[in-house]
Amino acid sequence: MIPTFGTDGVRGLAFEELDEVVAHAIGRAANQALGAGAAPARWVVGRDTRASGPALAGALIAGFRAMGAEVVDLGVVPTPVVAFGAGFEGSAGAMVSASHNPWTDNGVKLFAPGGTKLDDDAQSAVTHHLDRVGLTHGDRPSASDVARRSSLASAAVGAAPTGETARVLAAYEMSLSEAIDGRTLDGLRLVVDGANGASASLAPAVLRRLGAQVTALFCEPSGRNINDGCGSVNPAALQAAVTEQRADLGLAFDGDGDRLIAVGSDGRLIDGDRQMVLFALDMAERGLLEGNTLVVTVMSNLGLRRAMASAGIEVIETAVGDRAVLEALDTGGYSLGGEQSGHVVFRHEATTGDGLRSAVHLADLVIRRGMTGSPVRTSSDLGGAAMQSAPQVLRNVPASAGSLSDETRRSVDEIAAQAGPDVRVLVRPSGTEPAIRVMVEAPTESEAAEIADRLVQLVRATSF
Repeated sequence: MIPTFGTDGVRGLAFEELDEVVAHAIGRAANQALGAGAAPARWVVGRDTRASGPALAGALIAGFRAMGAEVVDLGVVPTPVVAFGAGFEGSAGAMVSASHNPWTDNGVKLFAPGGTKLDDDAQSAVTHHLDRVGLTHGDRPSASDVARRSSLASAAVGAAPTGETARVLAAYEMSLSEAIDGRTLDGLRLVVDGANGASASLAPAVLRRLGAQVTALFCEPSGRNINDGCGSVNPAALQAAVTEQRADLGLAFDGDGDRLIAVGSDGRLIDGDRQMVLFALDMAERGLLEGNTLVVTVMSNLGLRRAMASAGIEVIETAVGDRAVLEALDTGGYSLGGEQSGHVVFRHEATTGDGLRSAVHLADLVIRRGMTGSPVRTSSDLGGAAMQSAPQVLRNVPASAGSLSDETRRSVDEIAAQAGPDVRVLVRPSGTEPAIRVMVEAPTESEAAEIADRLVQLVRATSF
């Protein structure tokens, strides 16, 4: 079938749901949708380390070029570099990645000219042009031509960086240095988990050039090991390495590099909520927190809200998803927001969440507010003091359906009402994979787990 673009682009099983023919069609359709009138768009393109990446990126690029577009191929880079490059070049952007999904999946994320997320109208326009292209898995009149064009484009993927590519990467790295006012990370001992993904090469190199001593984990991508027992969704190995090596801080990225989960010096996690509390308090003290406001989603822990209330910082809550956060940031002119998952947006610096940018800010904060303070405080001291988390239980229920039935929603509401005012319940379809997310916060871990188990049973019984 013809894919429909959502808030996070298109994602599916590589070479089945998303193959070269579909990628080529996406390139043609996106160029028509985002081009300036009759003029072709200009594109900055990147990919992560999946085995399917070169072929799909090649087909996508061939689709752009078939419509007369100029393409800057950045090769393997994190998604935030593509967004930055689109802003830097004044072009549109495309990233071939399935983020934190397994290597067998792949996808395409699109950025509007300037590097911003597509709005609803732009998403609809891309889907409309895909319908007009009319290319499906069962009808491939141009498959041989696509294969020829894709092979030519794929041959160039992974080639030596062009001058334009080098210029974009240099400007991106300079923006990270400027974000911490030219300070260095001298003396900081880091362990970096690259998830065998898009950040595996860039993140350790940039952090070393900023002065940190870096031990790299899971930074040897094979095409099939991205996110495999590593990265921001699997940080156990990083936690062990940080404590064994007595490092100052651990940093775990996801497959496409737009998320960061950190690990304190004692092995405790510093998730997106704790990062945002640390950043908000620090920015407020330095007069950098616009509107004295932090933007979060409904998934953020109650402890974050309490910490912000104690500091006199307003919290604006949005639906789940980085686009909802970005819309609220732009509407209010705010400078900081993000998600518990580690997708944090410094809106005065970037158009999207950026794991490496968060890592640089967090490392700098550890030095300024911990290692050079009196008394000296470790990253774990800082992370632990940031907020007192309310017990929260998260469950994923595999589901092929993209929404909850009305019956399921009514039953969820009944369970939430019975649980009382001290319990917070959220049940929603995932925006990135075929699953239903269940989240429960309660006064105790056992109470949260009991209610979550009931909700999981309900979803399984009524949604299939």
